[in-house]
Amino acid sequence: MSRKVDKVVIANRGEIALRILRTCREMGIRTVAVHSLADRDLMHVRMADESVCIGPNESAKSYLNTPAIISAAEVTDATAIHPGYGFLAENADFAEQVERSGFTFIGPTADVIRLMGDKISARHAMQKIGVPTVPGSDGPLDDNNDKTLKTAAKIGYPVIIKAAAGGGGRGMRVVHSEAALLNAVYVTQAEAKAAFGSDKVYLEKYLQNPRHIEIQILADGQGNAVHLGDRDCSVQRRNQKIIEEAPAPGIDAKARNAIAKRCVKACVDMGYRGAGTFEFLYEDGEFYFIEMNTRIQVEHPVTEMITGIDIVRAQLNIAMGKKLAFKQSEIEMRGHALECRINAEDPTTFIPSPGLVNLFHAPGGPGIRVDSHLYSGYSVPPYYDSLVAKIICHGDNREQAILRMRQALDELIIKGIRTNTQLQQNLMRSSDFMRGGVSIHYLHKKLEN
Repeated sequence: MSRKVDKVVIANRGEIALRILRTCREMGIRTVAVHSLADRDLMHVRMADESVCIGPNESAKSYLNTPAIISAAEVTDATAIHPGYGFLAENADFAEQVERSGFTFIGPTADVIRLMGDKISARHAMQKIGVPTVPGSDGPLDDNNDKTLKTAAKIGYPVIIKAAAGGGGRGMRVVHSEAALLNAVYVTQAEAKAAFGSDKVYLEKYLQNPRHIEIQILADGQGNAVHLGDRDCSVQRRNQKIIEEAPAPGIDAKARNAIAKRCVKACVDMGYRGAGTFEFLYEDGEFYFIEMNTRIQVEHPVTEMITGIDIVRAQLNIAMGKKLAFKQSEIEMRGHALECRINAEDPTTFIPSPGLVNLFHAPGGPGIRVDSHLYSGYSVPPYYDSLVAKIICHGDNREQAILRMRQALDELIIKGIRTNTQLQQNLMRSSDFMRGGVSIHYLHKKLEN
């Protein structure tokens, strides 16, 4: 079914809002920037065809304010809303209210977001089609303490307790002994209730040295789906990704292709619509499904660099009711790409560092892309995520991509605030990272030494 998408409300901020705006302008789609009081000077707000202030500085009263966002769409005669990532991007109630209000939600249907947003139901959905999952409880933990203790003993310690509605690296707690289990369950339930509105948690085996590998997919909701290869997101601090790369180094081609095909099949079976990412832990040659993100991701540029496919453009075309413009056989992976996240934080203590950017100089050269909303004279507010730039480098091979990333990081200038650029420079020269295939615990151990 064809749907009109000629004016889009960008319900986000920062670099992803600017990223969406640029593709909209390429496609001749008008844009509406919604923003908080603190964000009136954002670059995409300046560039959008229209802008609407939707509330004060706090996210809860602005970027998470569904009535304000929908009202902005109404008063500007917009036809669609793009949620970007974070904030309301994976909120099924928001997607439902957008559609009920007569606008196109640029993303999956609310039912699919609910299915995959609950990690327990997502595990069950994947198990049905033969996608392996980490050994764990069959469902949410209840108040039967004996059952919980037996389940953990059967799986074997250490185990990890996860919030069913969690995301973004939050709502998780590792337990190393039976004595600590029940208290950890209670604490995680309380935290999950406060953070996600649901105290439902489940239990999984805690893998010792896994890598974090994900598969990018696109599906049109009309029976067509493709994968755009994989990414390695194993360099993390407190479950937050720091470096991403594509393709994941050192993965067996047969295993890679097999898991990617299962992800495509899952999308066709559930009638998935839009961009999405299946996330896995990978250890000893085996993939274990952990969750699906039903949105575009921060690290999508590395996939765009190796495939040449504009994922935001694909999202918009799918939202208009168009079928995928390419088949799996037509997608070619070329070379290697890396992304380093630049955060406004102290590189040693990781304390946030908001403030005035006195000077911003973006690196350039062959194979280098910078996604950032920074400019000289911009003031980074203290109210939101600390991500201020993404440096993406592409090369004919991984070695060349790393060399280009080193050069780009050395050339990057951000004065007035502190950033984690120094940490990224060190990682790009680390012998362990250069070899490829580090585990998700690598950075934590490195920082401890």
